[in-house]
Amino acid sequence: MKSKIVKEKTDLTYLKWSHARSSSGTAGTFLKSESVTEGRKIYYKLSNFDSLHGVVGHECVNEIIVDRLLEVLGVPHLSYELINAEIEIDGKIYNTYLAASEDFKQPGESKTALDNYYRVNAKDGENPYEFCVRNRWRKYIDTMIAVDYLILNQDRHGANIEVLRNSRKKTIRLAPLFDHGLSLLYSCINEKEIKAFDIMEDKRCQNFIGGYSCYENLGFIKDKGKVFSDELSLTDRAYIFEDLEGIISKEHIDKIWNMIYERYKIYESL
Repeated sequence: MKSKIVKEKTDLTYLKWSHARSSSGTAGTFLKSESVTEGRKIYYKLSNFDSLHGVVGHECVNEIIVDRLLEVLGVPHLSYELINAEIEIDGKIYNTYLAASEDFKQPGESKTALDNYYRVNAKDGENPYEFCVRNRWRKYIDTMIAVDYLILNQDRHGANIEVLRNSRKKTIRLAPLFDHGLSLLYSCINEKEIKAFDIMEDKRCQNFIGGYSCYENLGFIKDKGKVFSDELSLTDRAYIFEDLEGIISKEHIDKIWNMIYERYKIYESL
């Protein structure tokens, strides 16, 4: 699935939604669904949902922004579509933008959360970062740490990093980076909160690898200048936010871009 935005309203009222609480303790409910279309398994998720007010968050928009950012930086990741959809929840119709993605598992692969895999296979006294280095995943983890700093990802718990195994082929790999909704300005629900948001604040984050500070976690990276395959430049703004006008406000777009670019300059200076 290639990153794109579908602005034409799509009837997805046939989808059945299940409730999944945010693991980071944020308020609200995050709904998920799935379908099989022409042999392809598609996963859908909504932004923060309130049964009284409907969809009140913009986490799904964050997914497409981070998708494009990672494409610019040359980072392997799960791609999303942002779809203008009509959905039904508990007998009520809502119109919202949702995120859709394809299954990233290859035929014959099974998946397990990295925290579970670490719990079973780690050596005594070995922390999660050391465990990943021993398994030759340093490049992946260093890249993930840098990305999470740029976007202030507050939800990189152990189940948001997955280990994919094919027992027949005897292969093992980490899944492409995914699930970046709880990042950027996800906590802001109005223009006043967007304006007041401190883009450089080192907010407490839930990280399986490292500590609660995305900035301090950058200290794990030895070759900081070699983490990303490509560079971020001012001209990339147009692509990253293409077609998002009207979905989120100009002020929101400006703040997100300033956040990403200013943090990128800090990362480059380390």
